[in-house]
Amino acid sequence: MTVAVPLRPGSPEYAHALRYAWRVCSATGLGLVLIGISSSTLNVALPEVVRHFHAGPLASSWVLLSNLLVSTATLVFFGRVADLLGRREIYLLGFAVFTAASLLAGIAPNVGLLIAMRAVQGLGAAMILANGTVIITGAFPPDRLSQGLGVYMATLSVAQLAGPTLGGLIADALGWRWIFWINVPAGLVALVWGAFTLRKVPKGPREPVDPIGNLIVFVALSAALIAISQSDPLSGLLAVVLVPVLVLVERRARNPVLNLTLFGGRMLVFANLASFCNALARSSLVLLVGLYFQAARGVDALTAGLGVLPVPIGMTLASPIAGALGRRVGPYALSVGGCVATATGLLVLGLSPGAATPYWVIGLGLFIAGCGSGAFLTGNTTQVMSALPPGSLGVVNGFRIMIMNIGSVLSVATTLTVLTSSVTPGLRGQVYAGTLSRVSPVALQELMSGFRLTYVVLFGVAVLGALCAAMASTPDIRRSSPKA
Repeated sequence: MTVAVPLRPGSPEYAHALRYAWRVCSATGLGLVLIGISSSTLNVALPEVVRHFHAGPLASSWVLLSNLLVSTATLVFFGRVADLLGRREIYLLGFAVFTAASLLAGIAPNVGLLIAMRAVQGLGAAMILANGTVIITGAFPPDRLSQGLGVYMATLSVAQLAGPTLGGLIADALGWRWIFWINVPAGLVALVWGAFTLRKVPKGPREPVDPIGNLIVFVALSAALIAISQSDPLSGLLAVVLVPVLVLVERRARNPVLNLTLFGGRMLVFANLASFCNALARSSLVLLVGLYFQAARGVDALTAGLGVLPVPIGMTLASPIAGALGRRVGPYALSVGGCVATATGLLVLGLSPGAATPYWVIGLGLFIAGCGSGAFLTGNTTQVMSALPPGSLGVVNGFRIMIMNIGSVLSVATTLTVLTSSVTPGLRGQVYAGTLSRVSPVALQELMSGFRLTYVVLFGVAVLGALCAAMASTPDIRRSSPKA
């Protein structure tokens, strides 16, 4: 077996490898831009979609959740498939699927078909997300990996920066269908540039996938979402029962979707728990604040999109700075500091919810939370990816992102459930439609209580994430081939 010799900084080979790595970063960054813009534009434009279809609370929530559910449940699957068929091929196929689904979502005649196309978008997103970080990790020299991942994460921040304003502008000027159609030219550009650039991405070991494990993950996560969003105890019981079943199945699987042997050490366990908690605390923040501006203050989608900008601005600034600092302070410090900052921002928001709260207070809380998220994502990703055996990067990266996405899925479901529980069932649809402020002062006060409670819940989760990040202090898996 040929052992790769580390490149010497300053050598011509090192410079050539670094130039190629930055081209790879530009191609993979387009994937995050595409997914980030798609999610952030819809978060702001959701009330417009709800009003168009006269959708009820259940359908309204699943316009968001269907995409998150499918992408999360198939991430590890496509990480393994990419090891079999090639990361470049699966990555580019993801662009094609996502682009086609976006086109069809824009012409959906009813909310049911829209939800179905959002699920197909989730398949394409899983193919992209499961492979982007792995491709980046393989392209950059080890001493520049933190910097490369910082820029890579910053592209997501840029997308989230442009997304809310773009979503509000499109919804107001062109209609909600263009929220999806805008993905089509962007997807085609990403597909062409990726095909041209990604020509040296190696295939992983040819090992079979784990269809039973993937199916159990999908069913368990679906049951958990239904239990949270519909307060269904039977679905919750099913989700709980499937957890030990999944563990038993995965212990016997030849190539499990959840390779538990790779997560037996303290650092990786707590780093992934911190990632889960951070995602649970921050992922629904743009959606939550967008609903606040439209449902509580009665503003239009464009104004709401401008109102949430401090979150992606903070992430955009913090991600590359954290990447540059990573070589000095280390990814562990970035991870812990990012979690603490996220919790601080949520605390500011939780202490001052009100329909007449000065915007500078809201903006400050959003900015701090955004900076924290940007720093954490860069530090946590570098910490985990640097500790993994090269032969496991594909499937383990898929698992890492799946854990984070499970947090995102549950964040949206939990936020919407806690928020709307404060108003009567008859008014919940008006929260999604952004029209509740027109009902009565009493209903508005009830909604503000819901916002306060939601921020308290998210703050508690963020604190738990900081504790987990602090426990992830000792890298215990060295770069070596995993044992059979």
